[in-house]
Amino acid sequence: MRIRNPRDFWAGAIYLVLAAVVLWIGRGYPQGSSARMGPGYFPVALGSILAVFGAVSIGRSFIRDGAPIGAFAWRPLVMVLGSVVLFGLLLNGAGVIVALTVLIVVSAMASQYSRIDITSVAAFGGLIAFCVMVFVKGLGVPMPLIGTWFGG
Repeated sequence: MRIRNPRDFWAGAIYLVLAAVVLWIGRGYPQGSSARMGPGYFPVALGSILAVFGAVSIGRSFIRDGAPIGAFAWRPLVMVLGSVVLFGLLLNGAGVIVALTVLIVVSAMASQYSRIDITSVAAFGGLIAFCVMVFVKGLGVPMPLIGTWFGG
């Protein structure tokens, strides 16, 4: 048998590895039942579904033709991970508003299609307002709106 679709094959392999890890971690927790779910119920159910998706994807890779795997996109990976790291580093000192601004702007620069226009600025402001209202005000997550660097 020959792999005709390498993308499906490797995606399925990743799904199966993740499913195996989730099932292995969830094996020690009590399962419970559908009516009274224990802490291991959700990881085992999710891991099982992920394993099915992985097996289907690997099986499909032998049946359907597909494009080869292209070059790995390092720049977007670094930009998105870097924006998350910057968010964590800036949160206490600069505050959640500045940290979210840096997170959104740096991660948006990872895409070659991102542009600044009135729609993106409105979405940007709405996203920051939504995060502040839900996490800081609604859920009470202890994040300063304005950090210690700005006298907050």
